[in-house]
Amino acid sequence: MHSIRLIAVDIDGTLLNSSFQVSDANLQALLDAHERGVEIALVTGRRHDFALPVADSLGFSVTLISSNGAVTRSSDGSLFHRDLLPAEIAREMVCHMAAFRANTVLSFDREGKGALVVETTELLNVALRRWMEKNSEYLDVVRPLEDAVTESPVQATFCGDIARMREAQQVLRDSSLWERITVLRTQYEDRDLCIVDVLNHGCSKGHALRRWAEHRGIERRQVMAIGDNYNDIEMLEFAGVPVIMANACDELKQNGWMITLGNNQDGVARAVESVLG
Repeated sequence: MHSIRLIAVDIDGTLLNSSFQVSDANLQALLDAHERGVEIALVTGRRHDFALPVADSLGFSVTLISSNGAVTRSSDGSLFHRDLLPAEIAREMVCHMAAFRANTVLSFDREGKGALVVETTELLNVALRRWMEKNSEYLDVVRPLEDAVTESPVQATFCGDIARMREAQQVLRDSSLWERITVLRTQYEDRDLCIVDVLNHGCSKGHALRRWAEHRGIERRQVMAIGDNYNDIEMLEFAGVPVIMANACDELKQNGWMITLGNNQDGVARAVESVLG
């Protein structure tokens, strides 16, 4: 375990506590690892711009794998890789998922307004009020939504209560789109919130982490990954040292992965200290 060269950390529910802050203990543990020559990657479902303030708060350069693996950039903005959802598939999906238009967000790799596009904000303001407020400067409204697909988006996202999003996943599963896309789920039972991300086929946190590790000449046994949700499964399966947070659901704790403390108890710090001493 002392040969760890890369630590990949999820942001929400993992690095951040319930107040959306990086604790002093987590910050110090990552700083200690960085100073010992260990690379740090933040691997998140957030867009790059939404994840960047968290990366900047660490005080040193990190790799940012954002949008569930679709975009990999350094925290200074240098692009390593993008894996976009083809425009024709995105248009077909928006039309096929017409019953879920009010739950849909399209994300594009753009700066400023239009990086996020919706057809209506009513339901999203209920499900994701804080996120909508934080991202208001990037948000544009286009009707009908398919007219917004003038280029390949990073991903399409469906947000809503768990039962509604279960329906959305089933509609996708029953469609001809299923074999051409990747569908990842992030779920918060205590908030009755489910986020379903649709990405290009074969795109995930795990695929992106593997690509970056290979680029850096780091073997998977030298990779530690820490996560808490369903969209972290692929990167945890790739990592030689996978760690699941105590605040994760019971289902994810049955995979034989190391279990650390919860995100309100400095779980990231505890996990990092356990491998670096």
